Amino acid sequence: MSKNFELMQEAQRAQRELLPSLESEKVVFLEDRDSHRGSDFDAVAQQECFKLVQRIFLGQAPNVFHSVVFAGVDRGNGCSRICIEVASILAAHTSASVCLVDANFRTPSLLRLLGVPHDRGLSNSLQEEGAIRGFAKQLKPSNLWLLAAGNLPTESVRLLNSEPLKMRLQELRSEFDYVIIDVPALNAYTDAIALGRVAEGIVVVLQADSTRKESALKGLESLREARIEVLGAVLNRRTFPIPEFVYRRL
Repeated sequence: MSKNFELMQEAQRAQRELLPSLESEKVVFLEDRDSHRGSDFDAVAQQECFKLVQRIFLGQAPNVFHSVVFAGVDRGNGCSRICIEVASILAAHTSASVCLVDANFRTPSLLRLLGVPHDRGLSNSLQEEGAIRGFAKQLKPSNLWLLAAGNLPTESVRLLNSEPLKMRLQELRSEFDYVIIDVPALNAYTDAIALGRVAEGIVVVLQADSTRKESALKGLESLREARIEVLGAVLNRRTFPIPEFVYRRL
């Protein structure tokens, strides 16, 4: 048995320890852009995200989904950045319309990460009339849209289980071909459960060097109890998607 194969097995065992109940093909490894020291991070990250996009959004029917929630297991797992990357790749590789939704009313971050001015968004649409597209911003490429959390996020938390939210999400699904929803951490609030019930499924995001096995199992179990389908997982690291010493030997 080659040394390279042994090292790859070590990485796979680490994955199974953290995500024992998910099939390996449902898990992708992703680096954190802000802390990468090498020159090929973008290519590696985009390749891994593209695998996720292909499998969930661009695969073969019936395993193709159009409305998906992304939720970190814990705070700080990098979920919002991954949502942006996935939405951007999806929009770049299809002519279909893609709407990125910030449903994190507690700590919204998509406007800041994208450098878009603060404006109305999802929370406003829950309390005001008008077509849902009127609350969204068109980005680049032109088939990519952002529905921000809005300027009433704190007051709108109570609306997450409301009928207006269900109606607005149904409107999003009819207005846009793909809807990607960023929500608060799974183990911090019940928001992911509420939103997961009105989407087709959820992708969980974990920080490979900080998410505890107990936290991951707790989050996955809460999704199963709510009968929400787990479509995949992103195992996110601050440095390398698998240990750096593995890369040096491949």
